Amino acid sequence: AAGPILKSDIYDGEDYDARLEQPGWSSAKFDDRNWSGVRIVKHDLDLLVAQAGPPVRRIETLRPVAILPSPPGQVLVDMGQNMVGWVQVRVRGAAGATVTVRHAEVLDQAGRFYTENIRGAQQTDRYTLKGGGEEVFEPHFTFHGFRYVALEGYPGPLSLEDITGIVIHSGLPVTGRFECSNPLINQLQHNIVWGQKGNFLDVPTDCPQRDERLGWTGDAQVFLRTAAFNMNVAGFMTRWLKDLAADQYPDGAVPHAIPDVGRGAGATGWADAAVICPWTLYQLYGDERILADQYDSMRAWIAYVRAQAGDGLIWDSGFHFGDWLAVEAPDPQYPNPVTDLALISTAFFAYSTGIVAQTARLLDRSADAAEYTQLLVAIRAAFCREFLAPSGRLASNTQTGYVLALQFDLLPPDQRAEAARRLAADVRRRGNHLSTGFLGTPYLCHVLSDHGCLDLAYTLLEQETYPSWLYPVTLGATTSWERWDNIKPDGSFQTPNANSFNHYAFGAIGDWLYRVVAGLNPDLNLPGYKRIVFRPQPGGGLSYASASLETLYGLVETSWILEPGAMELSVAVPANTDAVVHLPGRSLDNVTEGGQPLSEAAGILEIRQEDAEVVLRVGSGRYRFRARNF
Repeated sequence: AAGPILKSDIYDGEDYDARLEQPGWSSAKFDDRNWSGVRIVKHDLDLLVAQAGPPVRRIETLRPVAILPSPPGQVLVDMGQNMVGWVQVRVRGAAGATVTVRHAEVLDQAGRFYTENIRGAQQTDRYTLKGGGEEVFEPHFTFHGFRYVALEGYPGPLSLEDITGIVIHSGLPVTGRFECSNPLINQLQHNIVWGQKGNFLDVPTDCPQRDERLGWTGDAQVFLRTAAFNMNVAGFMTRWLKDLAADQYPDGAVPHAIPDVGRGAGATGWADAAVICPWTLYQLYGDERILADQYDSMRAWIAYVRAQAGDGLIWDSGFHFGDWLAVEAPDPQYPNPVTDLALISTAFFAYSTGIVAQTARLLDRSADAAEYTQLLVAIRAAFCREFLAPSGRLASNTQTGYVLALQFDLLPPDQRAEAARRLAADVRRRGNHLSTGFLGTPYLCHVLSDHGCLDLAYTLLEQETYPSWLYPVTLGATTSWERWDNIKPDGSFQTPNANSFNHYAFGAIGDWLYRVVAGLNPDLNLPGYKRIVFRPQPGGGLSYASASLETLYGLVETSWILEPGAMELSVAVPANTDAVVHLPGRSLDNVTEGGQPLSEAAGILEIRQEDAEVVLRVGSGRYRFRARNF
């Protein structure tokens, strides 16, 4: 029967007429004799995949922070946080009066409601009152991405108590926390977490507000390591990967977005989610079943790429997004050429092939392991022949080019230092700014810190001018942006065609915050945090940092603080695990635990000196180390 919900759609919102409510309609005693019957329709159920992940829930509520100046007939409310969900509205008025609730992420330079960036999505709810007292409305089958709410037709004055923000996302347990001495970086971490909240909603979406909200594969794979620190995403991603395998094409191509909505398939760095995501989940949660379940899908993707690349093993055909949204407004003195698509595609071909080789060994598929290992060697050789000059210069002399070549171990050992030098030189030429897009950014600081450029990596992290991670923070962002310059330095907006203010891909720097700044790492030889590696690398202007992670074995914690001439490091190692601790120091005598020499401290299983580090293996428990004169 017709009811009060006249329409409800995730893009356009909900229209609700309270006058059409049928009290008690869901009770057993309700008289439904005038209702129409139902029709049973046969449908093929073979492609149904069980829901393995947690359902979407109401997770928390937010109170608005201000009612802002607005034009006549409109009330403009600031929720204080770019959020995903809806607002609950309390209202009193006459029957038939309609309150319209619109949603937007930002205001323009004049303080006006800005909705151009949501494109065709209406993001509008309408509630028609039944009259007779206080009424409470919140929609049922929609969600919105917004910070600002504009109400039209609201009868009488509106108070902050009349509005409540309902935050929804998949019910993922919070597992990780990061904090440091720089409040801007802490806000960056806050923005990363809220970007994940807003987009881990049944599927890992790209954005929650415009007429898109798709499970783009590239976004998911670059952000997954960060996501797994912030929340337990094992079930959520396992379900999504089953969907990926179900939607994969017969030739092995993987759609750009899962579920597949017909946007195309087979783009490098995007479709590689079929391989990278299962491997990442195995490393971080230690369960081989994800590899066994996805193995056929992983192999099918490599078979597709191998067919595209041909005998030369250089993939230079088809459509690719490339280093999506790399910096588009270069300094004219230092132009930023687009990283060659064939270089990127071939680099990911090698990376995914290496992962499948390792997966085959774990699953005791020795013939497959030998085949993929041999293929990897051949791809590396082809990459160097095609893209590497004897001088060490890559054909694409870009930050992303050098980052991928180094991160994916594609260069001869004697050429790696030169590649790192060229990468660092390009960063410095740009006034200590990055120029990477979706595919280069996740690895940029890792490559710098792994190749002797830790100070430069911190300089990029702490950079506050465009393009940088902190530039949006300085402009008041409360979630990660789609572009480095959603709001340009002159205050104008980027193109409304693609300008989401809640887009987690560039938030992949969170992985570096946890693993390098705080120093909390899994030992990938004993995955799932069976062994933890604590290796904090202080730098920049930071005086302390801390992180915690609720692993499957229990809570892991680390915290360091710098003092004049010394560093204190406190760690917690859960039961049934052990840890390797790296501390700065050229002498064992300069490191103590709990005020005692290492040789007398309880729980320390091994002690060794490695160059300028003291390296320890410790059992479960809590430790407080102090390193002096390093």
